[in-house]
Amino acid sequence: VLRHEEFEEGCKAACNGPYDGKWSKTMVGYGPEDNHFVAELTYNYGIGEYRLGNDFLGITLVSGQAVSNAKRMGWPLKEVTTGVFETEAPGGYKFYLEDKEQLKQDPVLKVTLGVSDLQKSVNYWSNLLGMKIYEKDEQKQRALLGYADDQCKLELKAVGGAVDHGTAFGRIAFSCAREELPKIEALMKKENQKILTPLVSLDTPGKATVQVIILADPDGHEICFVGDEAFRDLSKVDPNGDKLLDDAMAADNSDKWFAEQNRKKASA
Repeated sequence: VLRHEEFEEGCKAACNGPYDGKWSKTMVGYGPEDNHFVAELTYNYGIGEYRLGNDFLGITLVSGQAVSNAKRMGWPLKEVTTGVFETEAPGGYKFYLEDKEQLKQDPVLKVTLGVSDLQKSVNYWSNLLGMKIYEKDEQKQRALLGYADDQCKLELKAVGGAVDHGTAFGRIAFSCAREELPKIEALMKKENQKILTPLVSLDTPGKATVQVIILADPDGHEICFVGDEAFRDLSKVDPNGDKLLDDAMAADNSDKWFAEQNRKKASA
């Protein structure tokens, strides 16, 4: 756990999806957000489950330790290719674990998104957003892109039809120099591309205010670019992150409250 933050009302850039009430976010990863891929886990109080679509196809990481942890805990594993195991997080999100010694740099290799038209998506992410194409396989209908050789990669994989985002509303985020944000916005306007949230400042209680712009690719995948200067301050590892999360979970009696009221949490 790198940091944990609680919010009393919905995010004006829909960071927690289209939900308007109290929510929290917890950043988890193998190292600081400056140089590691980090997962942002959002929790909407009162929402009991989400319907998953085919938009987010999984995270691949290299960690024999994760494989041995799963086996020791009796967590379901399925070997999909030699030395690569598929597993599922609570809620249904897929992880692919390569059973090798964990890399000294970020062990997260790639994040895979489903697309309806591979070439159209590759054009968007490479020509408009400036990502380098590392691999492209027309037969398997997949492409691997990234901004740097030593960073987690983005894999685009055709799903053979329309992309369904379900009701969980995730997004991919990148930090860049703050001065780049207006340029990104201007380019998207010029190219008639979708801007979900024009350049806006977002507050986090007791922490830095960051500037973001949020786009949507041809399949509606949300993409957030955040100003790096303020983000470096916001994203500092909080040594109290674990405790803040534990305290929040202990204080969240929503399951008990719903049970006493003989009611179920809402399904998104």
